[in-house]
Amino acid sequence: MRNLFVGAWLFGLAAALAAAADENALKYQHGISLIHELKYRADFGGFDYMNPAAPKGGALRLSTTTPIRSFSDVWDEEVLPAPGMNRTYDYLLHRAGDELGGFYGQLAQGVALASNRRSLHIRLHPNARWHDGEPITPEDVKFTFDHVLRTTQGKVYMGWLAAVEIAGARELAFRHERRFTTEDLQWLTYVSILPAHYWKDRNPNATTFVPPLGSGPYRVAGHDRSHVRFERVPDYWGRNLPINLGRHNFDEIRYDLYRDDTVAREAFHKGLLDFRLEGEIRHWIAYDGEERFAKDILPWRSLSGAQWAITLNARKPHLADVRVREALTLAVDFDWQNRVFHHGLYARADSYFANSRFAARGVPSGPELTMLQPFRGRIPERVFTDVFELPHSTGTGRNRAALRRARDLLDAAGWRMAGGVLVDGKGSPFRLQLLARTQADQRTLLPYVDSLKRLGIDAYLKIVDDARFIRLIGAREFDAVLREHGFLTPPARQLRNYFASHGADEPLTGNLAGISDPVVDALIERAESAETLGAMVVACRALDRVLLWQFYNIPLDAMHEPRMVYWNKFGRPEHEDAAVYSPPRHDAWWYDADKARQLARDACVEC
Repeated sequence: MRNLFVGAWLFGLAAALAAAADENALKYQHGISLIHELKYRADFGGFDYMNPAAPKGGALRLSTTTPIRSFSDVWDEEVLPAPGMNRTYDYLLHRAGDELGGFYGQLAQGVALASNRRSLHIRLHPNARWHDGEPITPEDVKFTFDHVLRTTQGKVYMGWLAAVEIAGARELAFRHERRFTTEDLQWLTYVSILPAHYWKDRNPNATTFVPPLGSGPYRVAGHDRSHVRFERVPDYWGRNLPINLGRHNFDEIRYDLYRDDTVAREAFHKGLLDFRLEGEIRHWIAYDGEERFAKDILPWRSLSGAQWAITLNARKPHLADVRVREALTLAVDFDWQNRVFHHGLYARADSYFANSRFAARGVPSGPELTMLQPFRGRIPERVFTDVFELPHSTGTGRNRAALRRARDLLDAAGWRMAGGVLVDGKGSPFRLQLLARTQADQRTLLPYVDSLKRLGIDAYLKIVDDARFIRLIGAREFDAVLREHGFLTPPARQLRNYFASHGADEPLTGNLAGISDPVVDALIERAESAETLGAMVVACRALDRVLLWQFYNIPLDAMHEPRMVYWNKFGRPEHEDAAVYSPPRHDAWWYDADKARQLARDACVEC
């Protein structure tokens, strides 16, 4: 027994010494990528898709639907923070827009990853300052992440973070539960670092109408319940960082609250707003020929998958049978909706990772087939033999062939027609409640409800406000729900939130369908542990196949590039469209005085 104890002690000591030696050999760099070489060297003079010579000045007026009720932290679990507050803070890392997985220091002057990928080390920039002149310290960073990990959403999205340790006057160590992934690094670009000395006697989650201390390129200059205005900080400490050259060019950015999108659109036409994202194709087309406006579609590959999908709650007894879920999938006539609502300009998502290299294609072969073979018999055989395809139609009339297939599947699952109503063996009717929030949701779902009724299903919409929607989703009290279903590129930790068994019955996870499958869990683990981009692609494609053939979600339109329209008085970088993974948009633009004067002259001629 004594020898066993001594052996265990020596093993632990050796492991500790090895870890210490590993950390002593750390090599700090200006950035980090886990899946490819960094594009930009340490002495780079700005991103290629920016204009370092962009002039400063002018104003930008934007709209928001977010009520201006609080300036609390983004992790506030009751009230959303005012729009634009992300502009008042700095972040540890910044993702390059023209690299799949390249991250560069913002507050971090240096970044180093231990060889076992379980510890990420950050060295803070010595010049980093809060707006009150105080230096940004490791204590601030630790305070921030300790706070985030106490929140429900922090536990959901950053539960992988075991600890943040102060390792020196400017150094910190982030300890991982397993191994760092690209998505974990991405989360470090989302967490705004908070000043510990400001918040020590305050609760960062408490709703407050007092703008807190920040460190970023902007600060709050004025606000009320209908607007918030930000002013550029002229002596912002990070203005000359390589990642910031050509960014943050407007002297003022203002957000005005519009609860109704139609009113916001009219305000834009009147010149009260400078920019809008136009989600409805019919309005997008209407801007053609108006020279006062500029239109564009920016390439955007930072997200993949479905812009919208209908999630089926497989926890419900009448939705537990995969044949039923497949039948409900067949009832969607996407081509009809695309023709009638979207002028045929959308494409349907046929993968959880549509429009990316992670989407499955054809039948599995090579390394992907090798990965799936051990699960044979535990997943649908069609995973191996059939190409997954969603039904297509002419977009006119009804897709009768798809509805006949759906009826056959429902019959095989024990549902039969009785007097025009679909009933089970006990005579109970098939009812399907679809949860919705907005008029746009209703517009999308009502044609689907009509198709379901033709199958004898008692389908109906349940329209609720945002607060009740969140409560019903958290309690999993719904049959089906229209939701956004996009994934970061590359996907990794997000997979666990959306599909892993542990989240099936937890509130506030993305696993709304109630997926609880050991095979899915194993494939998620493969994707997360992949050390090369190729290995991650193989695991994601295998996972994609297994999920598709279980019909948990009905994908609608594939993730598409944002369609934007703006008053033609702004300058934009020449190569802005190269930033496909993290589009800078307003951060890269500037006020063009010559264009603004021309607009004013044209307006005088017209009046």
